[in-house]
Amino acid sequence: MVGDNVRKHPDEFKMVVERGHRIGNHTYNHLRGLRETTTRYVANVEKANCYLSTNLFRPPHGLMSRSQYQVLSKRYRIVMWDLVTRDYNPKLSGEQVLDIVKRYARPGSIITFHDSLRAPHNLRYALPRAIEWLLSEGYEFRAFD
Repeated sequence: MVGDNVRKHPDEFKMVVERGHRIGNHTYNHLRGLRETTTRYVANVEKANCYLSTNLFRPPHGLMSRSQYQVLSKRYRIVMWDLVTRDYNPKLSGEQVLDIVKRYARPGSIITFHDSLRAPHNLRYALPRAIEWLLSEGYEFRAFD
């Protein structure tokens, strides 16, 4: 959960920003937008932003209602992805996660890896190899404006 991580590790988030990266809001409690009222969902996003101070937002599970989008898009740049690695899936190996990146990455891709408790083995294997492979293929990494 974004909010809990920021409260517990504020120096780590500061270090990420100092190294030229951007922090994005993902709600405070990883809410599923389609299960929440717009008022509750937006309040949860704002609660997270008290710690983050960002204009970037990515909805958990890539889903939110039209009214949630309309409200949030006035304040945030909504960022979606085009490649979810499924690194959290216990049925996949790190090699399979890496193969997903190699198969589906395209110029301009936004690739989602997870730092959740279900993903560390696959993340530790696939992420550094995916970065190495993407660089070898001529891809570049950039922070959002």
